[in-house]
Amino acid sequence: MAKQIYWEDVEVGNDITPLSKIANSRMLVKWAGASGDFNPLHYEDTFASSQGVGKPIVHGQLKRAWLVQLVTDWMGEEGTLRKLSCQFRGMDYPRLMKSTYEPQAEGETWLCKGKVTKKYAEGDEHRVDCDIWVENGKGEKTTLGTATVTLPSRS
Repeated sequence: MAKQIYWEDVEVGNDITPLSKIANSRMLVKWAGASGDFNPLHYEDTFASSQGVGKPIVHGQLKRAWLVQLVTDWMGEEGTLRKLSCQFRGMDYPRLMKSTYEPQAEGETWLCKGKVTKKYAEGDEHRVDCDIWVENGKGEKTTLGTATVTLPSRS
């Protein structure tokens, strides 16, 4: 986690510190077990192909969790995540495993990014609104969202 950021340090247009992520087939198995999402769209080649997506895709809720981590890492321990929403606009495909001994095959690395869009006080709270997104290796935004956080103030 980054050092604590304060409301006074933030300006509209500031970038949120990017977060890189790699999803491989092993991660999707772990996510399915943790989340209970065993939809074959995320692990079965034939099923994914029959659904028109070509091959298994990364869980949307996993990408949402990446965005939560992006924002909570940036806001620090004293910040509060008030609201987060996202929409899945593109398919993301996991890296395939080479073997048990060489788990990281070449392939996609995703970047979770964000930008401050509004800074304001609401009651006693110092809030910041942000646009957030997940970019694939081609720079395409496949998951778009917004977040509102409360940051501590130095005053």
